[in-house]
Amino acid sequence: MKKLLLLGMMGFVLVASGCTRLDAFTGKIPFLKEDNNGQKIQQEQNNGQAVVEEKEDLTEAGNENETTSSLNDQQQQDENNEDILTLDGIYFNEIKEMNGHNIIQNPENTLALVNKQYGLPSTFLPKDLTRPNVSFSFGNQKIEKSYLRQEAAVALEKMFLNAKSAGIELFAVSGYRSYAYQDQLFKAEVQKVGEKKALEAVAYPGQSEHQTGLSMDISSRNEGLLLTEKFGTSKEGMWLAENAHQFGFILRYPEGKEAITGYQYEPWHFRYVGVQAATIIYEKNWTLEEYFNTVKKI
Repeated sequence: MKKLLLLGMMGFVLVASGCTRLDAFTGKIPFLKEDNNGQKIQQEQNNGQAVVEEKEDLTEAGNENETTSSLNDQQQQDENNEDILTLDGIYFNEIKEMNGHNIIQNPENTLALVNKQYGLPSTFLPKDLTRPNVSFSFGNQKIEKSYLRQEAAVALEKMFLNAKSAGIELFAVSGYRSYAYQDQLFKAEVQKVGEKKALEAVAYPGQSEHQTGLSMDISSRNEGLLLTEKFGTSKEGMWLAENAHQFGFILRYPEGKEAITGYQYEPWHFRYVGVQAATIIYEKNWTLEEYFNTVKKI
């Protein structure tokens, strides 16, 4: 009887004490403790799974953001490349057909494309010819071929000075050439090898880049100050091929591009086109013809 009374009083105390004390009490009962721990373990497992799933979601979101960012970067790069490969219309040839020849009407253009398809007027003479302060193969003589247009002359001086600081000694051989003098050279070459062969090596009058005042033939002491193909494999020729674009010059008649330029390989002939165009042509391994076949007029 006393036991029943005691159990009844305990029940009353438990009910009156609330959940906190009930939990503490039941935790001491073996089978209830096991069940409670099981629930706790299950809860921890569920929490752990939720954390893993959350991390996976964050990882996937991160990957998606990274992919989107990469696509945006690529798109921006493509847009930038598109901008680079455009050119103001003033730099394209304005052509008028005269006596069966395409004659350039804006010959002062520093990007004038002069070749076997497009020629300069016989009367064209650049107005800003100046003698660059560089070493010439013929010394200090102030003769026609020692001149270049002002912009090209300044760039040539910078290039020669930079080469010298790199241990490279360069000599200018032939710059500006008049229509009349080109005519003499061409006729002399025809007499030696015939017209067909002459056209591979010497430009027809009006079709020579030298008349633009933007081209210079360059040699070295190691080549006897001559213009030879060996110059291309010399340290001077290789330095020029790799660095001329930084000063706005391009190797105008590269090896392997004869079918495009119409002229044989000339590792000594460098043409000024400005740093921007020269850099693109160098990086793309293009000729001036290929550049104009790709760039868009704006």
